[in-house]
Amino acid sequence: METIGTWWMWVGFAVFIVVATIVDIYSLRSQGAHKVSVKEALNWSLLWISLALVFNALLWWYLDANAGREFANQRATEFFTGYLIEKSLSVDNIFVFLMIFSYFKVPAHFQKRVLVYGIILAVVLRIVLILIGAWLIKQFHWILYVFGAFLLYSGFKMLNGQPDAVDFDSNPILSFVRRNFRIARVFVGEQLTFIRKGKRYGTVLVLVLIMIGITDVIFAVDSIPAIFAVTTDPFIVMTSNIFAVLGLRALYFLLADMADRFHYLSVALALVLMFVGVKMLLVDYYKIPIFISLTVIISLLVSAMLASIMRPKKLP
Repeated sequence: METIGTWWMWVGFAVFIVVATIVDIYSLRSQGAHKVSVKEALNWSLLWISLALVFNALLWWYLDANAGREFANQRATEFFTGYLIEKSLSVDNIFVFLMIFSYFKVPAHFQKRVLVYGIILAVVLRIVLILIGAWLIKQFHWILYVFGAFLLYSGFKMLNGQPDAVDFDSNPILSFVRRNFRIARVFVGEQLTFIRKGKRYGTVLVLVLIMIGITDVIFAVDSIPAIFAVTTDPFIVMTSNIFAVLGLRALYFLLADMADRFHYLSVALALVLMFVGVKMLLVDYYKIPIFISLTVIISLLVSAMLASIMRPKKLP
């Protein structure tokens, strides 16, 4: 599968991920347990978005110098479109994170630590799933039609108010962990484990971390095929996806208090999935230009936010 990524670009991006993770963990330890303010969440969100845009600008500059302006414009737009899709679809993750924290009654000042480790887990899982997806598309081109049909079905379900539900009480993985490991239903500060009478126990935060991992896998099944409809270049798929995931923690704290404010956003996300599904189904017959795709996605998202503001949700 053709890619613009050279060995040093892959290594450089891997180093960036490691450094970003270390900085996140160091920041977590230096600040200690605390409730993240809207201002702090906004600053971190702007930082992650800025880093993604700077990366895209550097990518464009490199390709413009080595492959020509037209090619650079095409690949840079693919990155931005993929990043926008992943960022938009991550809003659904945020709402489920909110459900998880509410279900397990996680105090606000403990949520940041769990999300940091959850995002690290999500990055690892996304890398594995993207590599599998790229291999499948390279070996079996027809699987693009399967991905397209699945996205169309997922969007239709979301449009009809049938999102993928997460049943916490009967989740088989949680049941397995509870049966086979020592899990105490208590919080011990921000610790994931603690020792009692010479035996190590997991805290509630272990269960929360597991559920965040499960949730990301569930939503990755939608989001990763969606980005392959934009581009099949593994480097662009990987970088745009990981940049969107790295900013997920800050975005959660920014939007957690506004879960009901943008109530039409789910409709826009459903239409985005359906549009991307159709784009993938037409891939061998008509290739929708990337600029049209970007325009459609931005228009849907902006329209949903404006409609939510103009027609606020009526509270019972």
